[in-house]
Amino acid sequence: MPKFLFSARYTPEAVRGLMHEGGSARQKTIERLFASCGGRLEGFYFAYGPTDVYAFGELPDNETATAIALTINGDGRTAVQTTVLLAPEDVDAAARAAIDYAPPGG
Repeated sequence: MPKFLFSARYTPEAVRGLMHEGGSARQKTIERLFASCGGRLEGFYFAYGPTDVYAFGELPDNETATAIALTINGDGRTAVQTTVLLAPEDVDAAARAAIDYAPPGG
């Protein structure tokens, strides 16, 4: 199953909700979110700096990851970016692929 990393930034309203509900409750919510979509949350961490949360795990496909991002971003309290994660074996397979490409000016 494909793996995805969600990097999230909270608005002040979301921070107030987090302070009220707690970090463990937020992790459980995201675990349920992944499970409800047929996936599995593998890691969930809060962070300092421009990103408040990193959550990663398995989801069935790109469409599911996009649906999650659209739903979260559409709410307006959290801005999330999605990154597709590749296993080393995926990169090995890509490196062996024959690609017909001509560079600019080539």
